Amino acid sequence: MTRDSPISALPAGADGRMMPEPIGRCVMLDHPIASWQSRVKSEDRMGKSLRVVIACGGTGGHLFPGIAVAEELRARGHQPLLLISQKSVDREASRKYGDLEFIAIPAIAKPATTSLRMLPFLWKMWGSVRQCKDILRTRGADAVIGMGGFTSLAPVYAARAMGLAAFVHDSNALPGKANRLTARWCDQVFVGMKEALAYFPQSLVTVTGTPVRKEINQLPDRATAARKFGLDPSRPIVVVMGGSQGARRLNALVAEAWENFPSGTQVLHIAGSGDENRVREMTGNDARYRVVGFCDDMAAVYALTDLILCRSGASSLTELAHAGLPAILVPYPHAADDHQTTNAEVFARAGAAVLVQEADLTNDRLMSLVSEILSQDEHRESMRRAALSLDVPDAAARISAAIESAASSKV
Repeated sequence: MTRDSPISALPAGADGRMMPEPIGRCVMLDHPIASWQSRVKSEDRMGKSLRVVIACGGTGGHLFPGIAVAEELRARGHQPLLLISQKSVDREASRKYGDLEFIAIPAIAKPATTSLRMLPFLWKMWGSVRQCKDILRTRGADAVIGMGGFTSLAPVYAARAMGLAAFVHDSNALPGKANRLTARWCDQVFVGMKEALAYFPQSLVTVTGTPVRKEINQLPDRATAARKFGLDPSRPIVVVMGGSQGARRLNALVAEAWENFPSGTQVLHIAGSGDENRVREMTGNDARYRVVGFCDDMAAVYALTDLILCRSGASSLTELAHAGLPAILVPYPHAADDHQTTNAEVFARAGAAVLVQEADLTNDRLMSLVSEILSQDEHRESMRRAALSLDVPDAAARISAAIESAASSKV
Protein backbone atom coordinates (compact mmCIF):
# COMPACT_ATOMS: atom_id res chain seq x y z
CA MET A 1 0.00 0.00 0.00
CA THR A 2 1.28 3.42 -0.86
CA ARG A 3 1.98 6.06 1.71
CA ASP A 4 -0.83 8.20 0.32
CA SER A 5 -3.61 5.63 0.40
CA PRO A 6 -6.72 6.68 2.36
CA ILE A 7 -6.12 4.28 5.20
CA SER A 8 -2.40 3.95 5.18
CA ALA A 9 -2.35 3.67 8.97
CA LEU A 10 -3.90 0.23 8.60
CA PRO A 11 -1.67 -2.77 7.75
CA ALA A 12 -2.26 -4.73 4.56
CA GLY A 13 -2.93 -8.46 4.47
CA ALA A 14 -1.41 -10.95 2.07
CA ASP A 15 -3.95 -10.11 -0.63
CA GLY A 16 -3.27 -6.38 -0.38
CA ARG A 17 -6.55 -5.55 1.37
CA MET A 18 -6.66 -3.64 4.62
CA MET A 19 -6.63 -5.60 7.86
CA PRO A 20 -8.49 -4.55 11.02
CA GLU A 21 -6.61 -2.28 13.38
CA PRO A 22 -8.03 0.40 15.65
CA ILE A 23 -7.53 4.07 14.87
CA GLY A 24 -9.28 6.26 17.39
CA ARG A 25 -8.64 9.91 18.11
CA CYS A 26 -4.90 10.31 17.77
CA VAL A 27 -4.34 10.23 21.54
CA MET A 28 -7.03 7.68 22.44
CA LEU A 29 -6.14 4.46 20.67
CA ASP A 30 -7.09 2.50 23.78
CA HIS A 31 -10.73 3.62 23.65
CA PRO A 32 -12.99 0.53 23.99
CA ILE A 33 -14.67 1.28 20.67
CA ALA A 34 -11.33 0.62 18.96
CA SER A 35 -10.87 -2.95 20.20
CA TRP A 36 -11.86 -4.68 16.98
CA GLN A 37 -10.00 -7.90 17.68
CA SER A 38 -11.81 -8.42 20.98
CA ARG A 39 -15.33 -8.39 19.50
CA VAL A 40 -17.89 -10.64 21.13
CA LYS A 41 -21.39 -11.53 20.04
CA SER A 42 -23.80 -8.67 20.45
CA GLU A 43 -26.09 -10.61 22.77
CA ASP A 44 -23.20 -11.35 25.13
CA ARG A 45 -22.22 -7.69 25.26
CA MET A 46 -25.66 -6.16 25.32
CA GLY A 47 -27.99 -8.71 26.79
CA LYS A 48 -30.57 -7.41 24.32
CA SER A 49 -31.15 -6.73 20.66
CA LEU A 50 -30.39 -3.11 19.86
CA ARG A 51 -32.77 -0.91 17.91
CA VAL A 52 -30.55 1.20 15.69
CA VAL A 53 -31.86 4.01 13.49
CA ILE A 54 -29.75 4.71 10.41
CA ALA A 55 -30.27 8.12 8.80
CA CYS A 56 -29.21 7.90 5.18
CA GLY A 57 -30.46 8.90 1.75
CA GLY A 58 -30.55 11.83 -0.59
CA THR A 59 -27.96 10.20 -2.84
CA GLY A 60 -26.74 6.66 -3.37
CA GLY A 61 -23.53 7.72 -1.63
CA HIS A 62 -25.44 8.02 1.63
CA LEU A 63 -28.05 5.33 1.09
CA PHE A 64 -25.93 2.34 0.09
CA PRO A 65 -23.44 2.54 2.99
CA GLY A 66 -26.45 2.86 5.31
CA ILE A 67 -27.94 -0.30 3.82
CA ALA A 68 -24.60 -2.07 4.34
CA VAL A 69 -24.59 -1.12 8.04
CA ALA A 70 -28.22 -2.26 8.37
CA GLU A 71 -27.36 -5.64 6.85
CA GLU A 72 -24.47 -6.12 9.27
CA LEU A 73 -26.49 -5.04 12.31
CA ARG A 74 -29.32 -7.39 11.43
CA ALA A 75 -26.84 -10.25 10.97
CA ARG A 76 -25.68 -9.53 14.54
CA GLY A 77 -29.23 -9.86 15.85
CA HIS A 78 -30.15 -6.17 16.03
CA GLN A 79 -33.13 -4.29 14.59
CA PRO A 80 -32.17 -1.54 12.12
CA LEU A 81 -34.55 1.11 10.80
CA LEU A 82 -33.45 3.30 7.89
CA LEU A 83 -34.56 6.92 7.58
CA ILE A 84 -34.30 8.05 3.96
CA SER A 85 -35.25 11.18 2.05
CA GLN A 86 -38.41 11.59 0.02
CA LYS A 87 -36.43 11.79 -3.23
CA SER A 88 -37.26 9.37 -6.02
CA VAL A 89 -33.64 8.12 -6.08
CA ASP A 90 -34.08 6.79 -2.54
CA ARG A 91 -37.45 5.25 -3.27
CA GLU A 92 -36.16 3.54 -6.41
CA ALA A 93 -32.88 2.30 -4.93
CA SER A 94 -34.39 1.00 -1.68
CA ARG A 95 -37.17 -0.96 -3.41
CA LYS A 96 -35.07 -4.12 -3.81
CA TYR A 97 -34.31 -4.32 -0.08
CA GLY A 98 -37.72 -5.55 1.01
CA ASP A 99 -36.25 -7.27 4.05
CA LEU A 100 -35.22 -3.91 5.52
CA GLU A 101 -37.53 -1.25 6.94
CA PHE A 102 -37.45 2.31 5.57
CA ILE A 103 -39.20 5.51 6.62
CA ALA A 104 -39.04 8.65 4.44
CA ILE A 105 -38.48 11.97 6.20
CA PRO A 106 -37.95 15.48 4.78
CA ALA A 107 -34.32 16.31 3.93
CA ILE A 108 -33.62 19.96 4.69
CA ALA A 109 -30.54 21.58 3.17
CA LYS A 110 -28.95 24.34 5.22
CA PRO A 111 -28.64 27.69 3.40
CA ALA A 112 -25.79 30.12 3.97
CA THR A 113 -25.74 31.27 7.60
CA THR A 114 -26.29 34.91 6.60
CA SER A 115 -29.12 34.06 4.21
CA LEU A 116 -32.69 35.20 4.82
CA ARG A 117 -33.65 31.57 4.26
CA MET A 118 -32.10 30.63 7.61
CA LEU A 119 -35.29 31.40 9.52
CA PRO A 120 -37.47 29.06 7.42
CA PHE A 121 -34.67 26.49 7.60
CA LEU A 122 -34.56 26.61 11.40
CA TRP A 123 -38.35 26.31 11.61
CA LYS A 124 -38.37 23.29 9.30
CA MET A 125 -35.42 21.77 11.11
CA TRP A 126 -37.20 22.09 14.44
CA GLY A 127 -40.21 20.29 12.97
CA SER A 128 -37.97 17.56 11.59
CA VAL A 129 -36.29 17.11 14.97
CA ARG A 130 -39.68 16.71 16.64
CA GLN A 131 -40.71 14.16 14.01
CA CYS A 132 -37.47 12.24 14.58
CA LYS A 133 -37.96 12.27 18.35
CA ASP A 134 -41.42 10.76 17.84
CA ILE A 135 -39.92 8.01 15.66
CA LEU A 136 -37.14 7.29 18.15
CA ARG A 137 -39.60 7.09 21.07
CA THR A 138 -42.11 4.96 19.19
CA ARG A 139 -39.43 2.53 18.05
CA GLY A 140 -37.61 2.46 21.38
CA ALA A 141 -34.34 3.35 19.66
CA ASP A 142 -31.04 2.70 21.42
CA ALA A 143 -28.72 4.44 18.97
CA VAL A 144 -28.73 6.61 15.85
CA ILE A 145 -26.10 6.79 13.12
CA GLY A 146 -26.16 9.34 10.32
CA MET A 147 -24.49 8.36 7.06
CA GLY A 148 -23.94 11.93 5.91
CA GLY A 149 -25.73 14.91 4.45
CA PHE A 150 -28.50 16.98 5.99
CA THR A 151 -30.75 13.91 6.18
CA SER A 152 -28.57 12.97 9.16
CA LEU A 153 -28.68 16.23 11.07
CA ALA A 154 -32.16 16.12 12.63
CA PRO A 155 -32.09 12.40 13.65
CA VAL A 156 -28.65 12.71 15.25
CA TYR A 157 -29.59 15.90 17.09
CA ALA A 158 -32.79 14.24 18.32
CA ALA A 159 -30.81 11.24 19.55
CA ARG A 160 -28.40 13.44 21.48
CA ALA A 161 -31.27 15.39 23.06
CA MET A 162 -32.81 12.09 24.19
CA GLY A 163 -29.59 10.75 25.67
CA LEU A 164 -29.13 8.04 23.04
CA ALA A 165 -25.84 6.94 21.51
CA ALA A 166 -25.24 9.07 18.40
CA PHE A 167 -22.78 8.67 15.52
CA VAL A 168 -22.06 10.06 12.08
CA HIS A 169 -20.10 8.55 9.19
CA ASP A 170 -18.38 10.53 6.43
CA SER A 171 -17.07 8.68 3.38
CA ASN A 172 -15.18 11.55 1.77
CA ALA A 173 -11.58 12.67 2.01
CA LEU A 174 -12.99 16.20 2.44
CA PRO A 175 -15.97 15.97 4.82
CA GLY A 176 -19.10 17.95 4.11
CA LYS A 177 -20.25 20.92 6.16
CA ALA A 178 -23.35 19.02 7.29
CA ASN A 179 -21.27 16.25 8.82
CA ARG A 180 -18.88 18.65 10.48
CA LEU A 181 -21.90 20.29 12.10
CA THR A 182 -23.57 16.99 12.99
CA ALA A 183 -20.35 15.74 14.63
CA ARG A 184 -20.90 18.18 17.52
CA TRP A 185 -23.69 15.97 18.84
CA CYS A 186 -22.01 12.59 18.31
CA ASP A 187 -20.34 10.18 20.69
CA GLN A 188 -18.16 8.96 17.84
CA VAL A 189 -17.35 10.02 14.28
CA PHE A 190 -16.48 7.39 11.64
CA VAL A 191 -14.57 8.32 8.49
CA GLY A 192 -13.87 6.37 5.34
CA MET A 193 -10.47 7.93 4.59
CA LYS A 194 -7.66 9.05 6.88
CA GLU A 195 -7.51 12.40 5.05
CA ALA A 196 -10.78 13.33 6.80
CA LEU A 197 -9.39 13.04 10.34
CA ALA A 198 -8.17 16.62 10.55
CA TYR A 199 -11.66 18.03 9.94
CA PHE A 200 -13.05 16.76 13.26
CA PRO A 201 -10.54 18.12 15.80
CA GLN A 202 -13.00 18.14 18.72
CA SER A 203 -14.43 14.66 18.14
CA LEU A 204 -13.46 11.08 18.85
CA VAL A 205 -12.78 9.91 15.29
CA THR A 206 -12.13 6.42 13.95
CA VAL A 207 -11.08 5.45 10.43
CA THR A 208 -13.42 2.57 9.62
CA GLY A 209 -13.57 2.65 5.84
CA THR A 210 -16.92 2.94 4.08
CA PRO A 211 -19.36 0.00 4.28
CA VAL A 212 -20.18 -2.02 1.17
CA ARG A 213 -23.47 -3.85 0.64
CA LYS A 214 -23.25 -7.62 1.01
CA GLU A 215 -24.30 -8.16 -2.63
CA ILE A 216 -21.01 -6.55 -3.73
CA ASN A 217 -19.17 -9.24 -1.78
CA GLN A 218 -20.55 -11.94 -4.07
CA LEU A 219 -19.95 -10.98 -7.69
CA PRO A 220 -21.26 -13.34 -10.36
CA ASP A 221 -18.86 -14.77 -12.93
CA ARG A 222 -18.02 -12.56 -15.90
CA ALA A 223 -19.86 -14.66 -18.49
CA THR A 224 -23.10 -14.66 -16.50
CA ALA A 225 -22.88 -10.92 -15.90
CA ALA A 226 -22.14 -10.15 -19.56
CA ARG A 227 -25.10 -12.23 -20.74
CA LYS A 228 -27.40 -10.25 -18.46
CA PHE A 229 -26.64 -7.15 -20.55
CA GLY A 230 -26.30 -8.87 -23.92
CA LEU A 231 -22.51 -8.38 -24.10
CA ASP A 232 -19.70 -10.69 -25.21
CA PRO A 233 -17.51 -11.67 -22.22
CA SER A 234 -14.56 -12.47 -24.50
CA ARG A 235 -14.24 -8.84 -25.60
CA PRO A 236 -13.24 -5.74 -23.57
CA ILE A 237 -16.04 -3.99 -21.72
CA VAL A 238 -15.93 -0.36 -20.61
CA VAL A 239 -18.55 0.73 -18.08
CA VAL A 240 -19.70 4.35 -17.92
CA MET A 241 -21.50 5.57 -14.82
CA GLY A 242 -22.45 9.18 -14.22
CA GLY A 243 -23.69 8.96 -10.65
CA SER A 244 -26.97 10.10 -9.13
CA GLN A 245 -26.26 13.81 -9.70
CA GLY A 246 -26.06 13.54 -13.45
CA ALA A 247 -23.45 13.65 -16.19
CA ARG A 248 -24.91 14.95 -19.45
CA ARG A 249 -21.64 16.24 -20.86
CA LEU A 250 -19.74 13.13 -19.79
CA ASN A 251 -22.45 10.97 -21.33
CA ALA A 252 -22.19 12.85 -24.60
CA LEU A 253 -18.40 12.65 -24.74
CA VAL A 254 -18.40 8.89 -24.38
CA ALA A 255 -21.24 8.40 -26.86
CA GLU A 256 -19.34 10.47 -29.44
CA ALA A 257 -15.91 8.91 -28.86
CA TRP A 258 -16.64 5.23 -28.34
CA GLU A 259 -16.41 4.14 -31.99
CA ASN A 260 -12.72 5.09 -31.85
CA PHE A 261 -12.05 2.93 -28.79
CA PRO A 262 -9.83 -0.14 -29.46
CA SER A 263 -11.34 -2.63 -31.90
CA GLY A 264 -13.95 -4.90 -30.34
CA THR A 265 -14.54 -2.73 -27.29
CA GLN A 266 -18.07 -2.82 -25.87
CA VAL A 267 -19.70 -0.24 -23.63
CA LEU A 268 -22.26 -0.57 -20.85
CA HIS A 269 -23.52 2.93 -20.16
CA ILE A 270 -25.61 3.71 -17.06
CA ALA A 271 -26.77 7.07 -18.32
CA GLY A 272 -29.41 8.07 -15.78
CA SER A 273 -33.13 7.94 -16.43
CA GLY A 274 -33.20 11.53 -17.67
CA ASP A 275 -30.51 11.00 -20.31
CA GLU A 276 -31.07 7.40 -21.35
CA ASN A 277 -32.99 8.11 -24.56
CA ARG A 278 -30.60 10.81 -25.75
CA VAL A 279 -27.55 8.56 -25.30
CA ARG A 280 -29.29 5.68 -27.04
CA GLU A 281 -30.10 7.91 -30.01
CA MET A 282 -26.51 9.18 -30.17
CA THR A 283 -25.14 5.63 -30.37
CA GLY A 284 -27.69 4.41 -32.91
CA ASN A 285 -28.88 1.49 -30.78
CA ASP A 286 -25.66 -0.38 -31.61
CA ALA A 287 -25.60 -3.86 -30.02
CA ARG A 288 -22.06 -3.24 -28.81
CA TYR A 289 -23.21 -0.20 -26.83
CA ARG A 290 -25.77 -1.01 -24.14
CA VAL A 291 -27.57 1.90 -22.51
CA VAL A 292 -29.63 1.68 -19.31
CA GLY A 293 -31.12 4.47 -17.26
CA PHE A 294 -30.73 2.85 -13.85
CA CYS A 295 -29.21 -0.41 -12.67
CA ASP A 296 -30.00 -2.15 -9.40
CA ASP A 297 -27.53 -5.00 -9.99
CA MET A 298 -24.15 -3.33 -9.58
CA ALA A 299 -22.59 -6.68 -8.64
CA ALA A 300 -23.17 -7.84 -12.22
CA VAL A 301 -21.84 -4.54 -13.58
CA TYR A 302 -18.62 -4.80 -11.60
CA ALA A 303 -18.17 -8.45 -12.55
CA LEU A 304 -17.96 -7.66 -16.27
CA THR A 305 -15.93 -4.44 -16.05
CA ASP A 306 -12.46 -4.15 -17.59
CA LEU A 307 -12.36 -0.37 -17.15
CA ILE A 308 -14.82 2.03 -15.58
CA LEU A 309 -15.34 5.70 -16.37
CA CYS A 310 -17.25 7.43 -13.59
CA ARG A 311 -17.62 10.24 -11.08
CA SER A 312 -15.70 10.11 -7.82
CA GLY A 313 -18.29 10.04 -5.10
CA ALA A 314 -16.85 8.24 -2.08
CA SER A 315 -19.39 5.42 -2.01
CA SER A 316 -18.77 4.60 -5.68
CA LEU A 317 -15.01 4.65 -5.12
CA THR A 318 -15.41 2.32 -2.17
CA GLU A 319 -17.17 -0.23 -4.36
CA LEU A 320 -14.52 0.16 -7.10
CA ALA A 321 -11.82 -0.57 -4.53
CA HIS A 322 -13.74 -3.55 -3.21
CA ALA A 323 -14.10 -4.99 -6.73
CA GLY A 324 -10.55 -4.02 -7.75
CA LEU A 325 -11.52 -2.02 -10.85
CA PRO A 326 -9.20 0.25 -12.87
CA ALA A 327 -10.87 3.61 -13.34
CA ILE A 328 -10.88 6.89 -15.19
CA LEU A 329 -12.34 9.35 -12.69
CA VAL A 330 -14.10 12.52 -13.81
CA PRO A 331 -15.20 14.42 -10.67
CA TYR A 332 -18.62 16.04 -10.65
CA PRO A 333 -17.65 19.69 -11.25
CA HIS A 334 -20.41 21.15 -9.10
CA ALA A 335 -19.86 18.98 -6.01
CA ALA A 336 -19.74 20.93 -2.74
CA ASP A 337 -16.22 22.20 -2.04
CA ASP A 338 -15.08 20.16 -5.05
CA HIS A 339 -14.85 17.18 -2.70
CA GLN A 340 -15.02 14.66 -5.53
CA THR A 341 -11.66 15.90 -6.81
CA THR A 342 -10.17 15.36 -3.37
CA ASN A 343 -11.53 11.80 -3.37
CA ALA A 344 -10.20 11.12 -6.86
CA GLU A 345 -6.75 12.40 -5.92
CA VAL A 346 -6.49 9.70 -3.25
CA PHE A 347 -7.12 6.98 -5.84
CA ALA A 348 -4.89 8.62 -8.45
CA ARG A 349 -1.95 8.88 -6.02
CA ALA A 350 -2.35 5.21 -5.18
CA GLY A 351 -2.20 4.29 -8.88
CA ALA A 352 -5.74 2.91 -8.94
CA ALA A 353 -7.17 5.54 -11.28
CA VAL A 354 -6.51 8.30 -13.76
CA LEU A 355 -8.01 11.65 -12.74
CA VAL A 356 -9.33 13.97 -15.45
CA GLN A 357 -11.39 17.09 -14.85
CA GLU A 358 -14.51 17.28 -17.01
CA ALA A 359 -13.41 20.62 -18.46
CA ASP A 360 -10.18 18.99 -19.68
CA LEU A 361 -11.80 15.88 -21.14
CA THR A 362 -12.03 15.91 -24.93
CA ASN A 363 -12.88 13.14 -27.35
CA ASP A 364 -9.20 12.71 -28.23
CA ARG A 365 -8.14 12.63 -24.58
CA LEU A 366 -10.82 10.08 -23.74
CA MET A 367 -9.90 7.83 -26.67
CA SER A 368 -6.22 8.01 -25.72
CA LEU A 369 -6.84 7.07 -22.08
CA VAL A 370 -9.16 4.18 -22.87
CA SER A 371 -6.78 2.81 -25.51
CA GLU A 372 -3.76 3.11 -23.21
CA ILE A 373 -5.37 1.25 -20.33
CA LEU A 374 -7.14 -1.46 -22.35
CA SER A 375 -4.08 -2.23 -24.46
CA GLN A 376 -1.71 -2.77 -21.52
CA ASP A 377 -2.67 -5.80 -19.45
CA GLU A 378 0.17 -5.28 -16.99
CA HIS A 379 -0.78 -1.65 -16.39
CA ARG A 380 -4.42 -2.59 -15.89
CA GLU A 381 -3.43 -5.32 -13.42
CA SER A 382 -1.30 -2.82 -11.51
CA MET A 383 -4.30 -0.49 -11.26
CA ARG A 384 -6.45 -3.39 -10.09
CA ARG A 385 -4.01 -4.24 -7.29
CA ALA A 386 -3.79 -0.60 -6.28
CA ALA A 387 -7.58 -0.39 -6.06
CA LEU A 388 -7.73 -3.49 -3.86
CA SER A 389 -5.11 -1.98 -1.57
CA LEU A 390 -7.61 0.78 -0.73
CA ASP A 391 -10.36 -1.64 0.23
CA VAL A 392 -11.53 -2.10 3.82
CA PRO A 393 -13.76 -5.17 3.51
CA ASP A 394 -15.02 -5.18 7.10
CA ALA A 395 -16.03 -1.53 7.42
CA ALA A 396 -19.65 -2.37 8.29
CA ALA A 397 -18.46 -4.75 11.02
CA ARG A 398 -16.19 -2.10 12.51
CA ILE A 399 -19.01 0.43 12.65
CA SER A 400 -21.45 -2.11 14.10
CA ALA A 401 -18.96 -3.13 16.79
CA ALA A 402 -18.50 0.53 17.74
CA ILE A 403 -22.25 1.07 17.97
CA GLU A 404 -22.59 -2.02 20.18
CA SER A 405 -19.80 -0.84 22.47
CA ALA A 406 -21.09 2.70 22.92
CA ALA A 407 -24.76 1.72 23.18
CA SER A 408 -23.97 -0.82 25.91
CA SER A 409 -23.04 2.02 28.28
CA LYS A 410 -26.37 3.76 27.72
CA VAL A 411 -28.90 0.91 27.82
